[in-house]
Amino acid sequence: MANSGIQLLGFALSLIGIIGLIIGTILPQWKMSAYIGDNIITAVAMYQGLWMSCAFQSTGQLQCKIYDSILQLDSSLQATRALMIVGIIVSIAGLGVACMGMKCTTCGGGDKVRKSRIAMSGGIILLVGGLCAIVACSWFAHNVIRAFYNPYTPVNTKFEFGAAIFIAWGGSLLDVLGGAMLAASCPQRKQVSKYPSMASARSGPPSSTKEYV
Repeated sequence: MANSGIQLLGFALSLIGIIGLIIGTILPQWKMSAYIGDNIITAVAMYQGLWMSCAFQSTGQLQCKIYDSILQLDSSLQATRALMIVGIIVSIAGLGVACMGMKCTTCGGGDKVRKSRIAMSGGIILLVGGLCAIVACSWFAHNVIRAFYNPYTPVNTKFEFGAAIFIAWGGSLLDVLGGAMLAASCPQRKQVSKYPSMASARSGPPSSTKEYV
């Protein structure tokens, strides 16, 4: 029961993590304009994401524009896009494999050892997908920090972290945690004792005495 509970918890954490990855990838708030220096009071807040850039005005109006050409984007943004997409696809595939190997499902036959190995394989795939997303978020964050502290960057074009990157970070960590739980749910092989059990030792060899009338 404990092994089955760990599998269910790992599956739930991975599912929540994948939802967080999808939401974080879609949202445009990966970085937002930093209010420093002369940029403290402004009527427009700028947001930039993986797919579009948005401007939020003080009147409450939000205007977004999708990036026109992929080739015009810098290589770091393209790599972040690719890693996030790969992480989501790999995580979804790992979740499907793990679902077939869980004890509470009837897929994969009735062999418990085989099902546990399938669940372990799904957990390893989830780990790979989560690590891809962590690398993508960390790389994007490194570029934001480097541009922020660059003295040649104009003050009105400096950005800081937005909400979407934290959602993606949280989703990737939950994905990794759930995959680790599924990967650790493989049962250990039972060790066969080389010595006879105490019951058989006490019983001893069958008696060869005969009763004579």
